[in-house]
Amino acid sequence: MSDPNCIFCKIAAKQIPSTIVHEDEHVVAFKDIAPQAPVHLIIIPREHFAGLNELTETNAVALSRVGLVAKSLAERFGLEKSGWRLVANCGSDAGQTVFHLHFHLLGGAPMGGRMV
Repeated sequence: MSDPNCIFCKIAAKQIPSTIVHEDEHVVAFKDIAPQAPVHLIIIPREHFAGLNELTETNAVALSRVGLVAKSLAERFGLEKSGWRLVANCGSDAGQTVFHLHFHLLGGAPMGGRMV
């Protein structure tokens, strides 16, 4: 199910142009339009749900696919040896601005200090 007002649902449906680097039955990955690292990809489940707080047993398959796709993309973009980061923000206090569950795959340069 998708949300007709969601920008990420529109990207997945190819209603908004994007540089898609992977798509399958469960997930879509595309280049971030404002990259924060040399490699900055967004990985989303095709099914619309706002964030990790809406994860259930029935939609959890999307989360496992995200992990596998992230690993594959990290290899494809040459990040597997130097390292990469996979980040999901959940809620506005965490910095989430698009309320469709999504993960940022970041790499290609040192990420700097600790995250927390």
